[in-house]
Amino acid sequence: MKANEIRSKGDDELQKSLLDLRKTQFSLRMQVATQQLSNSSQISKVRKDIARIKTIQCEKAKIK
Repeated sequence: MKANEIRSKGDDELQKSLLDLRKTQFSLRMQVATQQLSNSSQISKVRKDIARIKTIQCEKAKIK
């Protein structure tokens, strides 16, 4: 997910995206624990997307 895409979303959409990414992160962690994850780079991609969303949420909060 690119930062421009995230910035174009509203607050509610960002919250929903963040919740979905956290669920995805949890399922990936469970797959790692059970040794079912074949592509471990997915974990870092999800973590970076979560960080992007949280950063943009803070930026929007400072503007208001």
